[in-house]
Parts: sequence; C-alpha cells; structure tokens
Amino acid sequence: MLKRKIINQLLAWKNKRDKMALLIKGARQVGKTFIIEKFAKENYENYVYFNFEIDPSYKDIFQGDLNVNNLIEQMSLRIPNVKLVPGKTVIFLDEIQNCPQARTALKSFSLDKRFDVIASGSLLGINYKEVRSFPVGYVEYLEMHSLDFEEFLWAIGISEKSIQDLKNYFDKKEQLPISSHEVMMKYFKQYIVVGGMPRVVDEFVKTRNFANVLSLQKGIVTGYLDDIAKYADGAEKTKARACFLSIPKQLAKDYKKFQYSVVEHGATAKRFTDSLMWLYDAGIINFCYNLLKPEIPFEGNSSNDIFKVYMRDTGLLMSMLGENVQADIIDGNLGIYKGAIYENIIADIFTKLGKNLYYFEKKSHLEIDFFIRVNKIAVAIDVKSADNTKSKSVVSILNNYNVQRAIKLSSKNISSSDKIDYIPLYMAMFL
Repeated sequence: MLKRKIINQLLAWKNKRDKMALLIKGARQVGKTFIIEKFAKENYENYVYFNFEIDPSYKDIFQGDLNVNNLIEQMSLRIPNVKLVPGKTVIFLDEIQNCPQARTALKSFSLDKRFDVIASGSLLGINYKEVRSFPVGYVEYLEMHSLDFEEFLWAIGISEKSIQDLKNYFDKKEQLPISSHEVMMKYFKQYIVVGGMPRVVDEFVKTRNFANVLSLQKGIVTGYLDDIAKYADGAEKTKARACFLSIPKQLAKDYKKFQYSVVEHGATAKRFTDSLMWLYDAGIINFCYNLLKPEIPFEGNSSNDIFKVYMRDTGLLMSMLGENVQADIIDGNLGIYKGAIYENIIADIFTKLGKNLYYFEKKSHLEIDFFIRVNKIAVAIDVKSADNTKSKSVVSILNNYNVQRAIKLSSKNISSSDKIDYIPLYMAMFL
C-alpha cells in the first residue's frame, strides 16, 4: 500500500474545531478516491459514499432544496440502512464536477456542521458555468498530485530515516559517499521514467517491469484524450487535443517558450488560449511564466503572455516520447529530449512543493530555467541532465543582475562556491 503525505493534511482538517467542507482537486488517477476512502474508513464510525460519475442518479438528491435536512432525507431514500449520525459521519461526494448543485450544497454542510463532508473531482474547472452559486468562504481546498519523489522512495522501500540522512548532507552542504550518490541518481532516473501515478508506481514496485509501466502510462494518456473528447465543448475538443499532443515538440525546442505555431501552422493565442486553460483546469499541465526582471515579487514581475508548458507527471511525458526513451534515460543517452525531460521533472518537483513556476529569458541568449524564492531572496535555478555544470547564463545573471544566489542541479555530487550551490538533481525535493 502506497504511503501518501496528504493523509496528514486530512487528519489536520478532521481535528479542526470549526472545520468547513473539504474539496480535494487533482488530475485523474492521482489516487484521490483511494486515499479519501482509506482515511474515511480508518477515522470515522460511519462513511457514506456518492460517486456522480458511476451513478448519475445521485444527482437527483441535489435538485431541490439544498438545506441539510432535505439532503439527508434524500440520501436516506436512496441508500437503505444508511447511517448518518451527527459528529460521527463523513460524507464523500466523488466526481463532484458531474453534479454542480452538489458543489453549491457544500456551503449548507459547512454552516450546518453536523457532518464532515469531503468532495473530490478531477475536472473542477471545466463545468464552472453550470454551478448555481460557488460556496466562496465556506470550503477548504487541497490539491492532490501524483507521488512526489520522497513518496516514490518510500514505495520502493527507502526508509524515512535514510531520507533524513540524505537531507542532513544537503543541510550541511557535504558530499555524499560516492556509492550513496550513485544509488540515489539511479532511483531518481527510475522516478523520471515511472513518474508518480499510483497505479504505475504500484506496478513498478511489484514487477520492476518497465514495459508494464509504459503500457499503464499510455492508458492514462489515452484516458486524458478521452476526457477531452467527453468534456471539452465543441471546437475545444480538437484544439485542446492538439495542444496536449504538441507538448513533447514544444519541450524539444532549444527555445522552450510555448509557441502556438507548433500546435498549428499560423495559430494565434486568441485561438488556443482557452484550450490550454482547459488542460490546466483538468490538472494535466503546469505553466511556467517568464519574468520580465528576475526579482521578487515574481508574480508582479512576470508576463502572463510568455510561458513554458510542462506536464504535471514526467512519467506520462516519457510515455509520449517513444518506445526507447525509457532505456535512454536509464542509460544516459537522451538526445534532443534530455533538457526537456530534466526540466519537466524539476518543474514537477517544485509544483508538488507548492511553488509557482517562473523562468527568465533575455533575447534568447540568456535563459535561467527556473527562479524560486529561498530565504526571502530570488535564486536562479539551472538544470543540467549530466555532470557538466558550465553555464554562461548563470555567470551573466549573477554579474549583471541583482541576483545574489544560484543553484545548479545536475548529476554531480553536492558542493558549493561563493555564490553558487551545486546540488544533485534528486535533492531538489529539499529546496
């Protein structure tokens, strides 16, 4: 059974004195239903489950008056022998995007407080036009991702103590023993190939079979394409699909700014912006925005019109690149995709740490892959797929801009100089 960090967040929510309904969002197949059911069964006397995708008839519960007394009455009519005991019951509303009125009803449950309510959905931004009234101020939100690198390490049998020992080297800026460093790079490459989708990770842990991993990943990608066909409106179906399928080509370019012409010859932002937002709302992609100047606050210094696009799960990106890319990653023979893959995994790690993504580019000759805030200062992040850490861009950003620190992530062991820290790629999880 895969251990997930979100369990601790769910326990913290349960133990709040004045809690509201909880809405958990995330892409399909990141494990939302499994983890919420596990939490509910282990922490409540009574657990009531409604899935609006599997059984659309449950939507009828929310067609009338949304006061809690009426909702409980309607629930008891549809589930014989249901136990709805105040203070001892959690109600789980799954795939809530298929029942906009249920999302509106979350306010009623939050005000009533007799029952704990958790809602979950994969495409929460898609059907927003159908929601009668958003329960603003009456709902708490959590975003669930696929497994991060630490959770992946737990899954393959690495103990929390071993990971803490690793962090101690990071904190002290001391080099790891060579054997330990090489093993960690091996695990990191496995994580790049496998990604963090729970079903995929579970298959890898049980079989260590990369062919099985690839088959499952392709199935998830096909599922995403099916969602586009099912949920996108009209012309958005074709456009969102084209944007999604263009991502590997976008990242293979030396200049990785998202270009609409790669999606379709002569295409413009006006034609495809909504399609990209559809993919973002579905939890499939991340945006990395260009900084007009490399200074804090990043949000105020960034451009919403210039950005890169990364896949939320690097394993899924790998499955879109071809049959032999898995072996290339493990063996270190990456060709044109090496920069794309390693940038994508660091973007994924930063997103799972709760960081927004920013990069800096100046006249195409100076590009810093990422900027993050560390101890109240802007830190430049340079990502290398191998152990060659030379970078004219990093030297330029430190000498010509008001940037005090840089971090180079590569396959080299940890070290430090006056303004630059050299950190192994796998230690990005400690930033």
